[in-house]
Parts: sequence; structure tokens; C-alpha cells
Amino acid sequence: MDASRHDRAARSESPASRKRLNPKVAAHADYLTTSFDLIDEPHREAGEKLAAWIAENYKPGEPLHVTVVCTGNSRRSILGSTMGNIAAAYYGMPEIRFHSGGTAPTAFNSRTVSCLKEIGVEIEPTGAEASRGEPKTANPIYQVRWGDSGLEAMEFSKTYFDPANPQRGFAALMVCGEADAACPVVKGASLRISMPYLDPKIYDDSTYETLKYAERRDDIGRLMLCVMMQVRNRLDQPSTR
Repeated sequence: MDASRHDRAARSESPASRKRLNPKVAAHADYLTTSFDLIDEPHREAGEKLAAWIAENYKPGEPLHVTVVCTGNSRRSILGSTMGNIAAAYYGMPEIRFHSGGTAPTAFNSRTVSCLKEIGVEIEPTGAEASRGEPKTANPIYQVRWGDSGLEAMEFSKTYFDPANPQRGFAALMVCGEADAACPVVKGASLRISMPYLDPKIYDDSTYETLKYAERRDDIGRLMLCVMMQVRNRLDQPSTR
């Protein structure tokens, strides 16, 4: 990423929606914006495709949707949707909304919950349960809040084509190699982007579990922030107005 572009976006007047983020969430986003150089080339290229699509289709005040897809909709897809929503608010475009879905739903994993709470995201069970993907796995519905009223979502494990998700005109981000291979076409999507990440599940119950979940959260969050920064810079250029 061009350093001058990063400096311009970082030093610009703080958007109103950034001020609405939970303070700890905003501070973590601040931190991630200092390390865009850690984004590897394949993810950088995928992010540039997403940024171009958002900039082309964005209309201030009108919702624009992105669905993040992995297999179980329990870890990477929920990290992606939450960090995407944080990034959109951070750069002043909260109407860009990120959703999550899977190909074989399970449940919002408790480790994912803890990982997001660590950076100030408020996550509370609603007491309700969604339909189960795996019959023996409870699928509770959570309220996820990354800022004040409006910067929140109901999150649970579901298929990417669940009625709770956008049905057409959205961008689909395939953050899991298995889901990427299983869904060469995502029905209703205007754009499909492959951007797989290693599943932190492989470190469950290990010494490195907490660190690896945080690493994946930050890898995805860093990319989402970089994408939204590129969108902000494109929109701020007179030629794109």
C-alpha cells in the first residue's frame, strides 16, 4: 500500500462513525492500521478487488452488502464479518455491512467470542437459538455490538444463503479453502473473491490457542481496514465523485 495514501486517510478528520465505535475497538483498529505492510501479496490482491467493487457500487447512506463465507460459520467468517463492520465504521462508511455464513453451519464458537471480546466487541447471548446445522450442536443467537446504536448485528451460525443474509447484489468473500472449493459459484453474488486463511481451529486446546485466534482476527482485520482505507481514498478523489 502506498504510504502516502495511508497517511492521508489516517490523518484525515475522524469520521463520525469512528467516534461511535467502542473505545477499545477503535484503539485496536488504530493499532492495526500501523501494520498494513504485514498483509501478504495474495490477500492484498484479493483486497484490492474488493475495494474496487465497493468503491464502484457505494452510494452514501445506502446499504451495500458483503458476505464472508467459511465452512462451519463459527470462526473465520464471523471474525471477517465483525472486523469488516468495524473497518467500515472506522473509515466513515457504516452503511457497508458485512455478514457471515457457511456451507455446513455449526455454532458461533466460544473461542471466537472470547477473541472478539478481547478487543472490546460486546457479545451477549439473546437467549434464543437458531436452527441447528449439526443436530447435536446448540446454535445460540448473539447480539454483537462494536459501537453505539446501529453498530451491531445478530450473529449465529447459518448457511451463507440464509434469509438473514443478503440474497443478491452482494460480494462473497471465501475465507476458507474448503468452502472456496465447494462453492465455485455463489448464487446471488455480484462478486466472488477467494481469500482463504488458515483455520485457527487447528490450535484448539493447545498452548497457542488464544494467540492463534488473535492472530487470525488481526490478519483479517488488518486486511479489512486496508480495504476500507482504499475505498475511502478512491471516493475522496475528485475524479471518482
